[in-house]
Amino acid sequence: MARTIRLTMAQALIRFLKNQYVERDGRVIPFFAGVFGIFGHGNVAGIGQALQEHPDFPYYQARNEQAMVHLAAAFAKMSNRLRTFACTSSIGPGATNMVTAAAGATINRVPVLLLPGDIFARRNVAPVLQQLEQPYTQDISVNDAFRAVSRYWDRIYRPEQLLYALPEAMRVLTSPADTGAVTLALPQDVQAEAFDYPEHFFEKRVWTIPRPRPDETLFRRAVEMIRQAKRPLIIAGGGVIYSEATEVLRRFVEQTGIPVGETQAGKGSLRYDHPFNLGAIGVTGTFAANTIARDADLVIGIGTRYTDFTTASKTLFQNPEVRFININVAEFDAYKMRALPLVADARVVLEMLLEALSDYRTDEAYQAQVKRLHDEWDTEVERLYNVQHGPPLAQSAVIGAVNRAAREKGVVICAAGSLPGDLHKLWRARDPKSYHLEYGYSCMGYEIPGGIGVKMAAPERDVFVMVGDGSYLMMPTEIVTAVQEGIPITIVLLDNHGFSSIGGLSQSIGSGGFGTHYRFRNPQTGQLDGDVLPIDYVANARSLGAHAVRANSIEELEAALEEAKKADRVTVIVVEVDREKRVPGYAWWDVPIAEVSTMESVQKARAEYEKHVKEERHFV
Repeated sequence: MARTIRLTMAQALIRFLKNQYVERDGRVIPFFAGVFGIFGHGNVAGIGQALQEHPDFPYYQARNEQAMVHLAAAFAKMSNRLRTFACTSSIGPGATNMVTAAAGATINRVPVLLLPGDIFARRNVAPVLQQLEQPYTQDISVNDAFRAVSRYWDRIYRPEQLLYALPEAMRVLTSPADTGAVTLALPQDVQAEAFDYPEHFFEKRVWTIPRPRPDETLFRRAVEMIRQAKRPLIIAGGGVIYSEATEVLRRFVEQTGIPVGETQAGKGSLRYDHPFNLGAIGVTGTFAANTIARDADLVIGIGTRYTDFTTASKTLFQNPEVRFININVAEFDAYKMRALPLVADARVVLEMLLEALSDYRTDEAYQAQVKRLHDEWDTEVERLYNVQHGPPLAQSAVIGAVNRAAREKGVVICAAGSLPGDLHKLWRARDPKSYHLEYGYSCMGYEIPGGIGVKMAAPERDVFVMVGDGSYLMMPTEIVTAVQEGIPITIVLLDNHGFSSIGGLSQSIGSGGFGTHYRFRNPQTGQLDGDVLPIDYVANARSLGAHAVRANSIEELEAALEEAKKADRVTVIVVEVDREKRVPGYAWWDVPIAEVSTMESVQKARAEYEKHVKEERHFV
């Protein structure tokens, strides 16, 4: 008979997690870096007690449950999905606070393990504090809200169920195709119940991350399609970086002369100064990448899920004969755009293509056009980096200053507002991990906890969080977490007095920026169009323990950035920017406009919208 050890369910859970490892390409590392948590009555006596018995499995304290999941996701993304954190909360608001960030992790395909406390399994004391009651069933709690945003969901009603739930959770967390948020709802009474667990359940287990190969028949067809192409284009998505395929992509591009456009997740797949790198593609793309995309006869998508921002709402590819090859480890994504699907690891397929296409190369005229467009865009970036404006400053000039300060190994973090579009176009990515954008969910509030997660994953790098005032006000409290843990990140807070991105979108649809400014209510108009709100962001950041300064010029900003790199704690640099001094756009985005309106500006915008929507194509 197998030897057993009597543990509570929570004790068994922690003991199991600390012994899970992953292996890829012969490298074995622990999968979990520890647990982030906020304790309440739903987890303090269970998981909280269990963590006390394992000081070698670190516990980190967060200020907001949503933020700690953002942090775990950023850590996992920076670690190429080979490591992550578990996140625990109490039942009730602590649990539901995690739902938003869980959606972000699943949408962005990064692994996080969520361990929310739950209501009593034995029910006799119900309704307990913070319990959601339903008259039609007793088998429901607020944790059922996680079902829609989790890649795997389970509720542990008995301590022995852990033996079967945890391996399934690990299967999903370590899957390159199916990973995302995994939720194990833990009734608070069951966390404290004991069971005789088999000892071998807690032995070191190594989960191999596979590199699947493509179907041979489909691969041969793909090779022939590439050989026939005159104007091929690669779209490099996050899968290039996660599979660590950037070096083989560079060799493939140089061998074949096929240019690259990068998605938000794929930016950094090639160095910005590589002559075949056309930069960002799509709605937030460059004129270089979008010009080539318009006439491409073959699009090779590598590790991309073709969001509307990548395809410019299906208007980007206008060649009537365009065809698609998709290289993706996820079958779901590989079949998009009516593509020939190569369901496989990106690095494996690129290595195979290098050999199969050793005698293929695009013609000189096409390569010359690509290089000319690359150079023209690089010149435009330099111009935008050096715009003389203000104060308030131009946002593009602030990005330029931060990019110069980042040098070779600095990392920029952002998620929402006008910054992601400008960064996608303008950031000069020097290596695959220098650009960290959460743009699958574009969740306001991700930036600061995301920066902490990145720094924890790569402590040797300088980390620059760029965040607008709107996003900053969503989640400034994690500055306290960074201070508590001695994690020095630099936060560049761009103050444009509201929501600049949606303000610009509002103007484009004829609504004039309604509801997007931080202003007092005007008693004369009854609207929020009074004086600008006097928010002191420097004082706010200082109150949370950060070193904070204001920069009124590019010279002051550059000096503050260099000083921040020497600091041993969080630095917040507040910069006022002109929300109307915008970076141009080079593609259209489908945001439906009111079909009828009494406003002339909306009527004009609708007429323009109807012209563009006719350019949308159906790839079915």
